[in-house]
Amino acid sequence: MKEGTNIFDLSGKVALVTGGSSGLGRVFCEALAEFGADVSLTYNVDEKGARETAELIKNLGRQSLVIKANVNNPDVVQHMVDETVAKLGSIDILVNNAGINAKPAKIAEMAIEDWDKVLSIDLRGVFLCTRAVLPVMVKQKRGSIINIASIKGIRAFFELTEILPLAHYSAAKAGVISLTKETAVEYSRDGIRVNCIAPGWHRGTRLSRQWREEAWQEEQRQKYEDAISRITPMGRRGEISELKGLVVYLASDASSFMTGQVLASDGGICT
Repeated sequence: MKEGTNIFDLSGKVALVTGGSSGLGRVFCEALAEFGADVSLTYNVDEKGARETAELIKNLGRQSLVIKANVNNPDVVQHMVDETVAKLGSIDILVNNAGINAKPAKIAEMAIEDWDKVLSIDLRGVFLCTRAVLPVMVKQKRGSIINIASIKGIRAFFELTEILPLAHYSAAKAGVISLTKETAVEYSRDGIRVNCIAPGWHRGTRLSRQWREEAWQEEQRQKYEDAISRITPMGRRGEISELKGLVVYLASDASSFMTGQVLASDGGICT
């Protein structure tokens, strides 16, 4: 185990980050590269954004690899893993970040296809990526899997749910938290750690943003922002850069005795 400030050093490590085109994914890629990791990143739609992220990684002196991947497709996911190992040599860190949202609706009015769509990416996708990477990590007897959930998977928020009901998203993220714990227990003796970051409301993410901008009037958007400020003890949204330290911590030797944990970055909401 590395000591001193070197416990955060990721030199010689290879990270695979799903959904690396923008937002949280881009921040995670950049943070891991800043601390020395080579990074394979995936996209499903935004190739331009993925190439921009790859350029950021290269400018930090690290190798990057861009792969188009729908994390809901097991064959595509297996190709993603095989390509990363073939080109970069291993997978030491997996960040299951890829996620979507769908049109908000109360449960009785929610379209079944919207429910299935969100669960297929946000939960099934995490399962498929984890399932494909585990044999690589088991063989090398090391690995850190970092799942990205949400505080919406920990508890419900009445005031916000009245404005933006997202049962599909909340259920998927609760499933990610449970899957994190189960995977951690099953593979801890193989040298694999599995932990979860549960962000609160952070600026700069893309989930629901386009839908809100198109469908909501300014008054509705302000009501939503005011509600977030009221329920957050720190009285503000987080910045996505404030998640950098968590992903490096969980990827590195600094968290070598931590597995099966959920770390909320939420300004105190879940306290």
